[in-house]
Amino acid sequence: MSTNTTTRPDTAPGPWVSDRKNARRFRGTGRRRSLPHLLLGVLLVLACAGGFVLFSLDSGDRRAVLALARDVPVGHVLTPQDLRQVNLALDPGVAVVGVDQAATVVGRPMATSLTAGALLTPRSVGDAAVPGAGQAIAALALKPGQFPPEITAGARVSVVFVPAPAGTATSPPVDGGMVWPAVVTNVAGTPNDQTTVVSVQLPETAARQVAAVPAGQLSVVMLAAGGR
Repeated sequence: MSTNTTTRPDTAPGPWVSDRKNARRFRGTGRRRSLPHLLLGVLLVLACAGGFVLFSLDSGDRRAVLALARDVPVGHVLTPQDLRQVNLALDPGVAVVGVDQAATVVGRPMATSLTAGALLTPRSVGDAAVPGAGQAIAALALKPGQFPPEITAGARVSVVFVPAPAGTATSPPVDGGMVWPAVVTNVAGTPNDQTTVVSVQLPETAARQVAAVPAGQLSVVMLAAGGR
């Protein structure tokens, strides 16, 4: 009697064959192995960024210098309250006033008008730097409604001749001028607050024309920076 024996091929995977379980295991191992490399890359980027920041802070001549704490007009006598300290990295050729030199500028008049935040320089104080050559400063006594309340020193404006009402004596400007471009150098109120004196810088000839116009016949229009 013969016995039939069926031999099934060995289907067990060899070492060179990967089933799904092995594949998943291998993929997981690959991710675990790549994680340290990813962290190393992130740390390298952070280290480079930190080094750049430190280099930026250390570069340049970082000094404690004086800046203006508020707007100051030309001729204003500086007080300690007008100044504040700022720390900046500056080129050696930049002219500034160090905090240790505050005593050399406090009590001296401003040579020009500056706004809050502007750096103080040695030329900012002393004899007035305005008006420049060929320029003059005229004072305008203005009432509310004849100038914008936003006007400050440094503003570019147009001084406009306003004819007097019919039947009222009027004095037209010399040479028929009606509008004069100017720059405000100072704005000061009067004790009774009824009149504001606005000082403007403009060419000498125009300043004489403006000064000859009777009070009440001038208005000031504020222009955008660089306007005419």
